Amino acid sequence: MQLTDDIRKKLLVFQRIEITEHEIYKRLAGKINSPQNEKILLHIADDELKHYEGLRKHTGQDAPPYFFNVWWYYLLGVCFGFTFAIKLMEKSEQGVQKDYDEVIAFVPEVETYKREEREHEEQLVNMLDEERLQYAGSIVLGLNDALVELTGALAGLTLALQNTKLIALSGLITGIAASMSMAASEYLATRSTDDTKKKPARAAFYTGIAYICTVALLVLPYLLIDNYYIDLAITMTTAVIIIAVFNYYIAVAKGESFRDRFAEMAGLSLGVALFSFIIGYFIRMWLGIEI
Repeated sequence: MQLTDDIRKKLLVFQRIEITEHEIYKRLAGKINSPQNEKILLHIADDELKHYEGLRKHTGQDAPPYFFNVWWYYLLGVCFGFTFAIKLMEKSEQGVQKDYDEVIAFVPEVETYKREEREHEEQLVNMLDEERLQYAGSIVLGLNDALVELTGALAGLTLALQNTKLIALSGLITGIAASMSMAASEYLATRSTDDTKKKPARAAFYTGIAYICTVALLVLPYLLIDNYYIDLAITMTTAVIIIAVFNYYIAVAKGESFRDRFAEMAGLSLGVALFSFIIGYFIRMWLGIEI
């Protein structure tokens, strides 16, 4: 069947997408230490190349990859993990797959490509096994506990002490002690389970690091700005941003609902902070402390 200019242009766009994904998968495969994961990514890369070559037979010309996308997703893979980069890429191109329907009548094999993109690759991606996702629960534990405890503690201390240096000192001491306690608890909890994939020491490390990093970000405004009300506002905003970024990462990497996770975690942290803020006021009034 004779291709119209419009259909041919669409096929060339599909070609560029296929060769772009081929380059991304191939580059990510080269950065993976796991032979199993490398094999899976190379398999997907080969499929993308076959799709590209199949489309080229109809257009009669080569198409270059989107080089910005290649390096962007490669960088995301290096920084945030290949599972996150791949699933974000596939998610961003779901709309493009709908355009395949417009050219199926002219190029029937496109229907096969579409099915493989939607089913076969999804199955392969779900087979990927990445360490940072194995310990996502430990990271969630550290983040969630730090956010709930520190936002509450800092809100209460802000009204009770009304001194940025004292608030920062109290927050850091509380946060560091709590991080060690949480890491130790996670170590013992992981050691007592039958999960052979998770190592107790590593689970404790992820929990402790997530806690300490969150504490540092929440306390930082009190070390830089003298107005404790502004500091509290910045701390609450920082907490919401941390919750949003982390939950978006988990939602993409594990295919979960971002809205539900974000609402639950943000509601807990801000609710505890508000309650602690009120309690701090009444305790200060009850004890008659003026600083």
